[in-house]
Amino acid sequence: MTRRRAVVLLSGGLDSTTTLAIAKEQCFLPFALSFRYGQRHEFELQAATRIAKDAGVAQHTIVDIDLRSFGGSALTSDIDVPKGRSSEEMSEGIPITYVPARNTIFLSFALAWAEVLECSDIFIGVNALDYSGYPDCRKEFIEEFQKLANLATKAGVEGKTKVTIHAPLIHLSKAEIIRKGTELGVDYSLTSSCYDPSGLGEACGLCDSCQLRRKGFLEAGIVDPTRYRLAQVPA
Repeated sequence: MTRRRAVVLLSGGLDSTTTLAIAKEQCFLPFALSFRYGQRHEFELQAATRIAKDAGVAQHTIVDIDLRSFGGSALTSDIDVPKGRSSEEMSEGIPITYVPARNTIFLSFALAWAEVLECSDIFIGVNALDYSGYPDCRKEFIEEFQKLANLATKAGVEGKTKVTIHAPLIHLSKAEIIRKGTELGVDYSLTSSCYDPSGLGEACGLCDSCQLRRKGFLEAGIVDPTRYRLAQVPA
């Protein structure tokens, strides 16, 4: 049986890797898309490359775009990444690690590639529960982008196909995501979530992303394989 093609956004993190596994479980032939966008945690691209190879994707493309030209985020400018924030602090407002319009930009590139591949399915690992308050991780955003995609593409206008944006993790907690990925055989030791890793890829353990990841593994009752800078990680 011929598998339907799908573009899967792959950052190299826990969520996108689980999303890739779900796309495969649903019998899609995945084309993985990653971005070198000037992020301080560029180590994640090494993780994405390993993950794509391990998953046996049809193709893995890394696109270069320079969001440092705009800055406005601790991930794309010389602003310190917040460390050691409490759960209450993380739940208040939109943090400085938010990259302006990042998912809108990424989905636009994914849409362009999907048109070239003549496929109508795009997977993204956004999550609206255990996340850091990013506005482009919400269900409303995904629904509206899907409407835009079907207005803005040749195939959509001609009525040949309808673009579907798949966000299978949107209503799952981090623990549920980890359990699902584990069921699908995801090797989370290949992934990288830290916003401020060392040159060797060791996670800081204190940024919002590290804390959410550690909390997810703890609540899932699964051993966290992440390499942390142990001296800095609170007990």
